[in-house]
Amino acid sequence: MPSTPERPDDSDDLTVAEAVQVAHDTEAVRVAHDTEAMEVGRPTEAVATGREQRTVLVDDKVQANRETVRLPTQRRPPPRPQSRAPLPVAAAFATLWAALLSYVPVAAVVGLARTLEGSGGLGGAAHAGLAGWMLGHGVPIGTSIGALGLAPLLLSMLIVWRLNRAGLHVTRAVGARRTGSTVRALSVAFAIALTYSLLGSILALVVDGKGTEVTAGRAALHFFVIGLAGALAGSLRGTDALRVWAGRLPAPLRHGMRTGVMAALFVLAAGAAVTGLSIALGGGQAADMISAYRTGVAGQAGITLVSLAYGVNGSVWAAAYLLGPGFALGTGSIVRLTEVTVGPLPTVPLLAGLPNGPMGAAGTLLLALPVLAGGAAGWLLTVRLNREAAEKRAAGEKGEGKDKEAKPWEIPWSLVLGGGLIAGPVAGLVLGLAAAFSGGPLGDGRMATIGPDPWAVALLAMAVLGVSAALGAAAARQFRTPKA
Repeated sequence: MPSTPERPDDSDDLTVAEAVQVAHDTEAVRVAHDTEAMEVGRPTEAVATGREQRTVLVDDKVQANRETVRLPTQRRPPPRPQSRAPLPVAAAFATLWAALLSYVPVAAVVGLARTLEGSGGLGGAAHAGLAGWMLGHGVPIGTSIGALGLAPLLLSMLIVWRLNRAGLHVTRAVGARRTGSTVRALSVAFAIALTYSLLGSILALVVDGKGTEVTAGRAALHFFVIGLAGALAGSLRGTDALRVWAGRLPAPLRHGMRTGVMAALFVLAAGAAVTGLSIALGGGQAADMISAYRTGVAGQAGITLVSLAYGVNGSVWAAAYLLGPGFALGTGSIVRLTEVTVGPLPTVPLLAGLPNGPMGAAGTLLLALPVLAGGAAGWLLTVRLNREAAEKRAAGEKGEGKDKEAKPWEIPWSLVLGGGLIAGPVAGLVLGLAAAFSGGPLGDGRMATIGPDPWAVALLAMAVLGVSAALGAAAARQFRTPKA
């Protein structure tokens, strides 16, 4: 007879009590399992299970001396040699592509104005656009009023930029990228320039005709020079030869050249700001000039785009105006801070911002802009020298527990003043070239002389920017407090 289930002390549930009673009445059943001995060197006995068991002994030393079997891996195909395009093929393709990309905007503007106004078909627009495109290379175009040689510098900048990209692309295509080879960079630039010169001579023969006379030999020369300059900038950058050259130059010369370019760009930026402000103040007169053409919306848009194309020329003229020499708008004319003498001018919106006469006290303030530009470039020179000195000292004294911040007085005066003074001739060269390219004739009459005098601009820029850059660099070295 089963006994009464016992209840746990902390439970009042009858079910729990029955489960506990079952656990008490259950007997364990002995089950024999087969085991293998895991210890080496000790006798073991098999558990009585009705059959004999064998013990396997594992010797670690024997196991370690066994030969290693290397599993076969998947074979990779040998790397294929990188395909390189022949230099003539790559140069021809990149040159034609650069020429096409710089010609299409000109043809589109001229075609829009001529087609919508009914003054010629697509063939005439393409021919006129090609003549304007060649004018952007500085190639004189003979017309009924005389030679047109005033190149739109905005278009010229587009042409040089596309040639720069062509030089970079050809460098990659022929496998000369980052080789540091000056010879390969020169070979790429010469191939592009030669192809571009051949293209220019062929297009000159196409443009040459009644109303637009072009000399093929002169066109070939201009195209070769511009192609060589633009492509060389890209190829030197692509091969890193420019960096190699810069590393071999003395420190004052290297920093002076960079500071001079920066000073020239600051002056040109000031000229652009003055040009934009003067045109904005004379906006009413500019609008009257545009409406005076009476060519409809397309024609007025064309005149506006032409004015924008010559906007860079206006910025260079304004820079010459700020430096002091000024510029000419015709034979016997002069526009400078202290004198304004002009005759009849063409109706162009760009000329709406011309001053009416000499500047008074405002002229003195304008003369300070080039000085401030040179001082800012010199100040940045010292800042750059401080940063380079701090990086070198931090790299050399890393982990020594010393002060790693370079002090301004640790930079030698020869480097500061030398870089500032060298910046003067470099800035003068850049601004002189810009002044030379910004001028040109607009016929054989009194408009045959337009633009500033390059020599006067170069000499004054060399003096003003050289002294101001040296003073700005010295002031930064003396008063600039290093960061903690």
